[in-house]
Amino acid sequence: MTSNVISTIVKNDLCIGCGVCASLCPDHSLEMRFNHHGEYNPTKDRECVKECGLCLKVCPFADGKDNEDSIGETLYGGISGICHRPETGFYRESYAGYAPDTRKRGASGGMATWLLSALLKKGIVDHLITVMPNDDPDQLFKFTIISGPEAVLDSSGSVYYPVELSDVLRQIQNNPGKYAIIGVPCFIKGIRLAQKRNKNLHDRIVICIGLICGQMKSRNYTSYIARLAGTGGALKKVHYRGKNPDFPTSNYFYFFENDKGDTKKIFWDNGISEAWLNRWFTPNPCNYCDDVFAECADIAFMDAWLPEYSEDRKGTNIVLVRSRMAQEVIDRGIQDGEILVDPISIEKVVQSQAGVIEIKRRHLAYQIYLGYQKGLKIPEKRVAPLKLPDPFLQREILIKNTMRALSREIWDSTKQDADQLRAEMQPYLIQLTKMKDNSGVLNFPLKVIRYIRRKTRGLSHE
Repeated sequence: MTSNVISTIVKNDLCIGCGVCASLCPDHSLEMRFNHHGEYNPTKDRECVKECGLCLKVCPFADGKDNEDSIGETLYGGISGICHRPETGFYRESYAGYAPDTRKRGASGGMATWLLSALLKKGIVDHLITVMPNDDPDQLFKFTIISGPEAVLDSSGSVYYPVELSDVLRQIQNNPGKYAIIGVPCFIKGIRLAQKRNKNLHDRIVICIGLICGQMKSRNYTSYIARLAGTGGALKKVHYRGKNPDFPTSNYFYFFENDKGDTKKIFWDNGISEAWLNRWFTPNPCNYCDDVFAECADIAFMDAWLPEYSEDRKGTNIVLVRSRMAQEVIDRGIQDGEILVDPISIEKVVQSQAGVIEIKRRHLAYQIYLGYQKGLKIPEKRVAPLKLPDPFLQREILIKNTMRALSREIWDSTKQDADQLRAEMQPYLIQLTKMKDNSGVLNFPLKVIRYIRRKTRGLSHE
């Protein structure tokens, strides 16, 4: 029997939920559904007859010869003047700046929103594939095909909610036209793998736009933050990156509205950071991602996390350009005054994402080492397994791994009780704080923390 994405990827907790496999299955055997962790997985809708293995060939976390290096070489290696760095992949030019007309609505400098609109207005594409709010409390966002520039603003801003591509990729296969698609690095890789094996996708998707991603989040993450903010009832609307002129751009807020019209707001410093930085509700395959700068995308956008831009609370983007088409659009935008950008060195681009690089290179090396030690199936990566020499960093990664796994299980069992989840996590947070304070408790064993957690759980239930 041929291996497939269910037996090889889903059963080993390596599915990121992109939906590319389901869109290309010739038997139409796969459908994307939420699992109990609030993450998308393909499920068998009917038995596979052909057993072609195509689902594995287009999975971004399956083993294979097509990694980001080989895909990037095929796409961009022959471009005159192209450069390459191990951290960034291929690149032509890099910029920092913003788009004045879309900056206010965007999570950062509004550059991605401007580009999507420009591609439609200039006739470079007929349709955009982007994430849009969805009027369904069980699926608050989804990938949608839009064809009018006026709809682009509704897609602006970051979304930390699971979405999947199966429906829109099926539509592209059945409907001619020129398409642009925007997504996180692993999704763009999956699309490139699909383009290699499907002529319609190859010919019709003419530009891929990448968004830098440190980690994805489950549907339960949004439910947890909403409850932490005091939102009751069913969620109707979420806005993830609100800007407040009284706070730095890094202290953004999430906005929630429930089905009764009640609204709540919570800032990064008031609880979001705790869940985000400690990787609560993060899918397992994010531990095995080595693509920092969306290396398979024609152009990539990121926040300008640099000191020289932190004072501008309206937000600034960094842009990394790879393809000729993307460069032409950027050049025209500069010429027409639609975007205000300056060249920025590739060293500064790398510096801006230092935290993500640390996780996707050094932390990844140790995650792979740990996985091999436990006998887990680990996807092939461009980073070699390594037992880190720093025992403090080892312990930090182990504790965050434990919290990540617990958050996926606890939230389901506590019936969406945010206070209970935080109570369960408290011993681990205390351990991390003591480590950062260099208080000499490095060897405080995890089994003791687990004992404290069990006792805390028992007290909270009395």
